[in-house]
Amino acid sequence: MSGKKVNHSRRQHLKTSAKFLSFALLLTEVDIAWGAKILGVRIWPSEDYTRITLESDTPLPITQQILTNPDRLVVDVQGLELNPTLKDLVAKVKPNDPYVSQIRVGQFQPGIVRLVFDLKEPIKPQLFTLDPVGEYNYRMVFDLYPTTPLDPLMALVRSSAKKESALEKANEEIDLIAQFATKKEKEAPKNPVAQAIPETKDVPASAKYKRLITIAIDPGHGGEDPGAIGAAGSREKNVVLSIARRLKEKIEGETYMRPYLTRDGDYFVPLHVRVQKARKVEADLFVSIHADAFIESRAKGASVFALSQMGASSSMARWMANKENASDLIGGINIKTQDRQVANLLLDMSTTAQIKDSMQVGQSILKQIGGFAPLHKGKVEQASFAVLKAPDIPSILVETAFISNPQEEARLNDDGYQDRIAEAILRGIKEYFSKNPPVARRLNS
Repeated sequence: MSGKKVNHSRRQHLKTSAKFLSFALLLTEVDIAWGAKILGVRIWPSEDYTRITLESDTPLPITQQILTNPDRLVVDVQGLELNPTLKDLVAKVKPNDPYVSQIRVGQFQPGIVRLVFDLKEPIKPQLFTLDPVGEYNYRMVFDLYPTTPLDPLMALVRSSAKKESALEKANEEIDLIAQFATKKEKEAPKNPVAQAIPETKDVPASAKYKRLITIAIDPGHGGEDPGAIGAAGSREKNVVLSIARRLKEKIEGETYMRPYLTRDGDYFVPLHVRVQKARKVEADLFVSIHADAFIESRAKGASVFALSQMGASSSMARWMANKENASDLIGGINIKTQDRQVANLLLDMSTTAQIKDSMQVGQSILKQIGGFAPLHKGKVEQASFAVLKAPDIPSILVETAFISNPQEEARLNDDGYQDRIAEAILRGIKEYFSKNPPVARRLNS
């Protein structure tokens, strides 16, 4: 009997232990399911799209639905309890956001937070998650795209209509002068008055250009991707946007050029989209502007890079290309979209002619920068930068200075230096096109 009692006692002990273990596992599962912590919320509005990011310590399962009359996006996030960080999302919506009028946040059910995005117009949402990378934890990303995307070329044509008309008028005037001079020379070849007409007439400097030259200016990084960060806290994305805007203003002052910014605010643009944007506006030149960092703070000097099909021209160039090509991971690209397949196809294309032209314009710009600033190397370097792989557009990447160098970081934040860099880039561009004027567009282009 004593043996039976011992066995019964042992069975009871095992049952009790099993129940306790099951309860402990249940508690663990509850902690995993409902214990997610929101670490940050961010909104990045732009004309292209608005991005909302929720950063958490664990992945967030969600469901979504689109509602109309009025237009709304409703998102239920599981495993969350409403907290002050989530409530901050409401105050982050800006009045000038093109697509979101307001966000409402509430505790829909225990463990489920509901986000309601009140929209200004119908949108096509892309919702996806990002694994931890760099300084970020898990991110839930809401990209809200307009149902009818903007046409950048038409917007550019409208904004430069007056300049286009003035250029056409100047060219017509030159043609009339040439015709008049030819006629007079035929009538009286030795007539000094006829020969003097084309010489004394004030001929516009833009007369050699039959159309406006389009310069695509690409400020690196943006939004979730800050780029390199200096010791004093300067962010590459902010510095290069400032320089890009200065360059845009200077190009607008040229009678035969028009600028186009791939981004004109603090938002993320994937690398392949930057290339696609330049192609959509039929750019004659693509200039990507950066202010990178290196592992050694003593690295200094400006650089200019072109594409390489044969490997990098130096270990530094290879290191920088790898770093820049990782921007999509930091900024957050939706790799599940079909656009990614198109991107891979596009970025595999390049031509020898494109690289040759890129080297020429790059050398012109490098020479101008070297007139007042230290250079990291005196020649254009080459590496496989994804952002330079437009097959039909000369493309260069300008490293304006090393933001990781404290002296150069201070210089990059100086208005005078930024302006001189922008002016040097413009002079290099003008020198290149004075020797290589673009051909006329085909009527069906």
